[in-house]
Formats: sequence, structure tokens, C-alpha cells
Amino acid sequence: MSEIVLATPRGFCAGVDRAIAIVEQALAQFGAPIYVRHEVVHNTYVVDDLKRKGAIFIEDLADVPAGATLVFSAHGVPRSVRNEADARGFTVFDATCPLVTKVHVEIAKMHEQGYAIVMIGHAGHPEVEGTMGQLDGGVHLVESEADVAKLTFAPEARVAYVTQTTLSVDDAAGIVAALKARYPDIQGPKRDDICYATQNRQDAVKALAGDVDVVIVVGSPTSSNSNRLREVAAKRGLPSYMVDSAAEVKPEWLAGKSRIGVTAGASAPEVLVQDVITRLKALGVDTVVEKAGVVESVVFVLPRGLAGKAKAPEVGPRR
Repeated sequence: MSEIVLATPRGFCAGVDRAIAIVEQALAQFGAPIYVRHEVVHNTYVVDDLKRKGAIFIEDLADVPAGATLVFSAHGVPRSVRNEADARGFTVFDATCPLVTKVHVEIAKMHEQGYAIVMIGHAGHPEVEGTMGQLDGGVHLVESEADVAKLTFAPEARVAYVTQTTLSVDDAAGIVAALKARYPDIQGPKRDDICYATQNRQDAVKALAGDVDVVIVVGSPTSSNSNRLREVAAKRGLPSYMVDSAAEVKPEWLAGKSRIGVTAGASAPEVLVQDVITRLKALGVDTVVEKAGVVESVVFVLPRGLAGKAKAPEVGPRR
């Protein structure tokens, strides 16, 4: 006999709910097409679903026609993109997660106060590009403790740091410790930048670790927080896999395993989790149990000009 153990919490967070709801409400109010700079959230299923509804995803604002409605993705954008959108007169709705906006505000204040700024994050990730792009240079990216040793600030420099919101909590803590060892007076954010949902989902995987034989994370390869969930499980010695869809689940992953842990990144809808459960049952898993965990109640309001609050959006078919 084998069973699925579902992590709690898992799947959509308030920032993702809000970002998807912004695109859907803009489509409802203004009609298709609605242009979205970058994938609004990093999930293939969600993006494809919004494309079917009339969203067009672009990377370059040159691809947006005059008079169009434009949405910025949940990851945020550099100031230069915001300025270009304003100059070209687009109707803009900003789906940047409020917790990412918090980091943008922090980095601007640190700069005004004369700090040399370190950003802990992954090179090339749109959130990192958006945050570093709030300033005209002067932000130093570190991805690892080894990168800290390469920093060349003068001994008298005032140094501060911010972090990408979707990092591994444990990895970020190690980098912060290295920064504090090298720069004892370094200043950090008043509250941790890693978002509540990222931390809660990582904690839920840690709670699963002692109860299961394997962990399957539902999430797209481009999703930072989903990748971190798989890494959290792997670092606890568990075979761990990430799937974009149920079709990617391989029977050999279950060989000799009696308890299969399942979770989902913050940008993965519950419909995909249910698809994975269906797939696992077809492969012989008998029962499903849900592990107790933190119940999240955060809701973010939609931007001015769009109605209501961001409740869980309807993504794909009902299950």
C-alpha cells in the first residue's frame, strides 16, 4: 500500500493570485488583446491559459502597438521600462508583487542614504533585473558565499543588502552570514525580503521530509521558487523531482516508495496538483492525505482602475 502526502501550503500565493487576476480583469474590462511584458508568472500552464483568453506576452515594448493596454509581470520591471511605457502613453497596470515592490523601495532608500548595495539573487532572473534596474548602476549581485569574497568595497564604505524574494531561505542565510563576517556593519532590510509564501512552502517541504520517501514538486523550470522547493527536499537526502505537468511523472520514481510527497511552487495552480494525483493513482498509489501546515490568508488589492481584490483566479477547467 502506498499513499500521497500533500504539503500545506502549496501552490498559488497572494502575489500570483493578484498578477493573474490583473490580466484577467484587464481582459474583461478592456477586451483582447492585453499585452504583458514577460510571463506574468513563471508557469507554462498559466501563461498558455491566458494566451487563449487574449493575452499577448512580449519582452520588448517595441512590440506593443500605440494605445494598447500593458501589464507588467509579477517579477517587476527596471525603471527604464516603466519610463518607456509612460513615454509611449500605454495604459499600464502593474502586476509587480507588492513584496517585490517593497524591495524596490528599500533599494532606493539605501541608495539615497549613500550605501553601496549588494543584491543576493540569481543572475538573469527578471526579478533581479527589475530590482537592480531601479538604480542607474551601483548594485552588486552575489549568487553565492564565494561571490562575497570577490566584493571590493573600501573599508570605510557603508554597505547594505537586499535579496530576491524567491530564494532558498537556508542558502540566503549563508550568504548573509558571509556578508556580515566580511562587513560587520552591513545593513539589511527591516524585514526579510524572502516572501512569506516562499518561506512557508519551503518549511512545508522540510516538514514532509521525515514522512515521505520521495518528493514531487509541481512547477515550471523557469520558476525560481519551485526549483528551490526541489532543492530543499534534495538537501534532506530525498529523491526529488520537478514536473511541469502530470505527463512528466515517471513510474520508476515510485519503485520501492510507499509515501510520495507532493507540493507545488507559488506559481503552479492546484489543477496541476490534482492532475499529478490522478497520474500517481493510475500508477498504483492508493490513498491521499494532506499534511497540516500554515493556513495563508494574505490578499492583495488590484491596482486602481481594476475592480475588487485578487481572489484565487479561475485558471483552466474546474476540478
